Amino acid sequence: MYPRSIAEKTKHYASQYPVVTITGPRQSGKTTLAKTLFPKKKYVSLEDIENRNQAIQDPKGFLARYQEGVVIDEIQRAPDLFSYIQTIVDEKNKDGLFILTGSQQFEMMETLSQSLAGRTAIVKLLPFSYDEVYKNSPPSDLYNLLYTGFYPRIFDKELNPTEAMSFYVSTYLERDVRKLINVKDLSLFGNFLKLLAGRSGQILNMNSLSDDCGISHNTIRSWVSLLEASYIIKRVLPYYKNLNKRLIKAPKIHFLDTGLLCYLLGITEQEQLVTHPLRGAIFESYVVSEVYKYYYHHGIPDNIYYFRDYQGHEVDLLVENSLSINLIEIKSSATFQENYLKGLKYFEKIYTGSVTRSLIYGGEEIYKYKNTNILNWKNISGLFV
Repeated sequence: MYPRSIAEKTKHYASQYPVVTITGPRQSGKTTLAKTLFPKKKYVSLEDIENRNQAIQDPKGFLARYQEGVVIDEIQRAPDLFSYIQTIVDEKNKDGLFILTGSQQFEMMETLSQSLAGRTAIVKLLPFSYDEVYKNSPPSDLYNLLYTGFYPRIFDKELNPTEAMSFYVSTYLERDVRKLINVKDLSLFGNFLKLLAGRSGQILNMNSLSDDCGISHNTIRSWVSLLEASYIIKRVLPYYKNLNKRLIKAPKIHFLDTGLLCYLLGITEQEQLVTHPLRGAIFESYVVSEVYKYYYHHGIPDNIYYFRDYQGHEVDLLVENSLSINLIEIKSSATFQENYLKGLKYFEKIYTGSVTRSLIYGGEEIYKYKNTNILNWKNISGLFV
């Protein structure tokens, strides 16, 4: 059992709101978190067909069994429950009454916004962060970490990452995608996933992806949105506030788990990463996912961007704070080189506000160099100290 950094925040929400909704990708640990934090509450899963049928056919009768509150797993399978839950929490006026979990954000959020606006806190649970799983027992090396990824089941059951991700993708395609979008040819969607994986860490060109997949631009846009709403990928928007240069305005795409990314890229052994042409992109996606995990798991708005102009000046990540912007450069190399800082220096020169500069690399040392914090791949949380 690995303690989750979001635990205290989730319990705090339960003392302030009548409903706490835990969402995130499949197998990110939502059920375990809910059961662990609220052991005295009854638990019911809507994966169970009998429970689901009763919740759909007789929602009032279903909820009447749980007058003192309940953990309801996979709530999106009976979305009409939200309206009845609203009535109950308004009558009882009691915090922490319902704990809801669900994997399909795109189905849940519209219903949540209609029925439980102002009544529920939203907890976004991604797979493990580095500190959650490795802080007391570091991985053997960087390539092992990238290949394994961070889905909890791999660690709990000591699974082979390639096999686990193979089953994960198959299950995801069969259970979720087919139900949510009109995919007549699942192999076509599978090919789209692999082609998108090859673009992780890159600026997303919808037209290029459409041409490579042989499907329409609108379909590509729909499928990308689906994956983002499922917490499989994240689109990082460009930063162009208060800057008068000609900037690229398309988002960058990142997969939020490197184990899944490696599987989709056909990487079946960690040794392949040593010379893989996309090693740098995989490493960048690892760092980006760790930054998002920190913000999601601490309940902080994710004001995260990237910067690139048409002259080729680039900063991999910009994290906007109230007082300054943290500029972050990401390099998979184990050796630091000063030219890695050129994008940070350029942005600092054209930006009128305050900035801090950080570089995360594939080496082992941690130090300060010319106003830049040099952090290794094990210490990404050092960005937030």
